[in-house]
Amino acid sequence: MVNIMLCGCRGKMGHVVADCVAAREDCRIIAGIDVSDGPELGFPVYRTPAEAAEKPDVIVDYSHPSSLEGLLSYALAGKIPLVIATTGYSGEQIAAIEAASKEVPVFFTANMSLGINLLAELARKAAQILGGQFDIEIVEKHHNRKLDAPSGTALMLADAINDELGGGETYVYDRHSVRRKRDPKEIGIHSVRGGTIVGEHEIIFAGRDEVITLSHSAASREVFAVGAVNAAVFMKGKAPGLYRMSDLIAAAE
Repeated sequence: MVNIMLCGCRGKMGHVVADCVAAREDCRIIAGIDVSDGPELGFPVYRTPAEAAEKPDVIVDYSHPSSLEGLLSYALAGKIPLVIATTGYSGEQIAAIEAASKEVPVFFTANMSLGINLLAELARKAAQILGGQFDIEIVEKHHNRKLDAPSGTALMLADAINDELGGGETYVYDRHSVRRKRDPKEIGIHSVRGGTIVGEHEIIFAGRDEVITLSHSAASREVFAVGAVNAAVFMKGKAPGLYRMSDLIAAAE
């Protein structure tokens, strides 16, 4: 049995994660962390991890980037594995996550969906074959309440492609202010916000007289919650280090 502390338990994703855990027999939530008040959730809820009386096997974070410092301090002090599912971190915060992973096991990915991570691998393969001959554009769509743009997933996909191409690509987020031809070394990244779109990502490889498109669409938040809970079960007892979805997939093979 894996005992989980759920940070951001009163948020939309927190509720979905709690429902996923309730349907399983290999894990349970023993404590929640959230700054908001609300109805009882079936487990004690605290405002900060430091206030919790319970010590979890793993922490799952679906909260807000502003909570990171306290969360890392708590995980480091207790040597507790951490699954970070929150997005929108700054470069300094990502560096802090990577530094913490040298002392505690940290599972960190821009997207918890198995399908999205497969999309990233397909994008790598496409870039390997088409790179230098095709222009590459990424379009991401999310609901109108999402705060960060572009999405962490779009940047994850761009990074996967850029890494495959040798790291020399430039990310372009807005072209309206500059009148010039597209540079072959650009990766265009475009954001759409509207309605209740859960998450859609499209990678366009546009060549001469042909276009190849790779895409993923999430129909509900449950796909991300399932990935986070699977990661939590996977992380119990792991050695310090930075873990990705590829590690979880490899362990399941």
